[in-house]
Amino acid sequence: MSSTLSLTLLLLLTGCIVLIHTAPLGVELRCKCVKTISDFIHPRQITNINITPEGPHCSNIEVIATLKNGGKEICLNPETKWVQIVIKRMLHSANEKQ
Repeated sequence: MSSTLSLTLLLLLTGCIVLIHTAPLGVELRCKCVKTISDFIHPRQITNINITPEGPHCSNIEVIATLKNGGKEICLNPETKWVQIVIKRMLHSANEKQ
């Protein structure tokens, strides 16, 4: 093997190791919601809603609701009218508490 090829492979391997070790941990660079639910769920069954805006990780807005029954997380369709109403009410209620 020539010294130029060996040096190139060594630099490439070193670059890969640096990229692996400097990558942020715990950040998923993909959508969490594979499918969404449009069926109505009463807001009393929801303990928390997490809204993730679109970005480099996913081209969709993701609305993830945590249910009271066992803490199950489900993905809601953000285009559905009832989901938009629930989000507005939760934001309004959060603003009133401040």
